[in-house]
Amino acid sequence: MVIYIHGFGSSGEGSKAKKFREYFHSLGEGFIAPSLSYVPELAVDTLEELVLSYKEDVYLIGSSLGGYFALYLSRLPQVKKTVVINPSVYPYNTLSKMIGHAKNYYDQSSYDWYASHVEMLKKYDTVPENKKNVLVLLQKGDEVLDYKEAVLKLEGCDIIAEEGGDHGFVGIERYFEKVKEFFV
Repeated sequence: MVIYIHGFGSSGEGSKAKKFREYFHSLGEGFIAPSLSYVPELAVDTLEELVLSYKEDVYLIGSSLGGYFALYLSRLPQVKKTVVINPSVYPYNTLSKMIGHAKNYYDQSSYDWYASHVEMLKKYDTVPENKKNVLVLLQKGDEVLDYKEAVLKLEGCDIIAEEGGDHGFVGIERYFEKVKEFFV
């Protein structure tokens, strides 16, 4: 089972989630991209429960904040491999700037993002135990996150850092085959 974890303010209906869903479904592979709570504890609790509910192997794909959560969840025995896309490796720093009113990009609804939410993020800070089971996809043109932070924190993982691009990872579909091969 492949589980896609979206980033801050996004949903399981975001553009990357939709592209991955279409790709894995075309292969007949199990795939889910849940829309998660903006409250970190609720999101992680939901994801842990979901991962633990599968008797089969689980493969994670996480983007931005979803990458941070995926790295934390990679410690679970059901999780065999993890792919992170422009991961937020220090979200408690970057998202501290978002305190106040935040917007959901799917339906334009808004919610309040509090300092307590930022504090919740700190307890999920981790470095993968088995770095050979983590693939990191970065674009150096990411306007939201400094890709070098991920390179340093995730040293020892399989890292691809390409020139240009943006936080949404332009042309992610170019890596679908690489992700599939990595999971095998």
